[in-house]
Amino acid sequence: MTGDGLVSAYVNEEDRDAEASVRPKRLADFIAQDRVRDQLDLLLKGAMRRGSPPDHILLSGPPGLGKTSLANIVAAELGSGIRVTSGPAIERSGDLAAILTSLAEGDVLFIDEIHRIARPAEELLYSAMEDFRVDVVVGKGPGATAIPLDVEPFTLVGATTRSGLLTGPMRDRFGFVAHLDFYSPQDLEALLHRSARILGVPITDDGAAEIAGRSRGTPRIANRLLRRVRDFAEVRADGVVTRETARAALTVYDVDALGLDRLDRAVLTALVDSFRGGPVGLSTLAVAVGEQPDTVEEVCEPFLVRAGLLARTPRGRVATEAAWRHLGRTPPNGTFGADNPSAPDLFSTAPDEP
Repeated sequence: MTGDGLVSAYVNEEDRDAEASVRPKRLADFIAQDRVRDQLDLLLKGAMRRGSPPDHILLSGPPGLGKTSLANIVAAELGSGIRVTSGPAIERSGDLAAILTSLAEGDVLFIDEIHRIARPAEELLYSAMEDFRVDVVVGKGPGATAIPLDVEPFTLVGATTRSGLLTGPMRDRFGFVAHLDFYSPQDLEALLHRSARILGVPITDDGAAEIAGRSRGTPRIANRLLRRVRDFAEVRADGVVTRETARAALTVYDVDALGLDRLDRAVLTALVDSFRGGPVGLSTLAVAVGEQPDTVEEVCEPFLVRAGLLARTPRGRVATEAAWRHLGRTPPNGTFGADNPSAPDLFSTAPDEP
């Protein structure tokens, strides 16, 4: 839950400590992602038997699915230290060189949002990943000198929400690539029961099911909603998270039965009421709801598309029949979209429009 009341899978500083307390510490405690968990277990146990660091690991998938937790689990399973940084924080190759040369043998280096790492730093990382060596350039112009520095054998764990933005050479240097999928409601229920035990929150099976059904398949959102429902239960109920308590609490926090929040519904309402279902361009839609285009595209649209409530077409965004019905509206006859010649041409022709 972000500061303005929106449900988001992107972590903020306020929730960081609370999320850390419920994160699994070992692979055996990690719920769901069974295939990835089994593959990682083989990778780590094989490396430990050989007495060498495991291959570099790339974890991809939407935010909030456990990539950071898995990076910490890798270090814990290996009994190694972990250094944590992010792609945007590494602006110069010298910044990365300083981190790499400070690693101890067998350490894990976790780079979040690795697709956003600066190109000079990325090129420096190539030799570090392959040969455990970095070349630091001293000076400029014809007098510049490359000084080779050895790096202790380490394991890089990279996390990305936009794997398509990774360059080919970077992707090829990872020995293990895993994609994390959204969680099923049953997996989220198990996760909520575990988190509730850690937080000391009494929760019933139907209470966990109610929260799980509104969590967008994302553990981070499930844990945040659990904390908000806990607040409601302690202040306005008997402290136990039941189905009725969860429904009442999530109504207060503007999270509906599908997990849509205020901004999600504002986007759908604008599409249906203001633009007759679309198509409408991203910038025009963002102006209609008073948000930045990036916010609409990155925070709202992924879930709305996955839930079958919104479609992206060559002519713009279109509300589906399910969106009309979810808002309590009657869908019009015919389907608005690129194939309907009578659909209003409401999208902008600005360069940032689809």
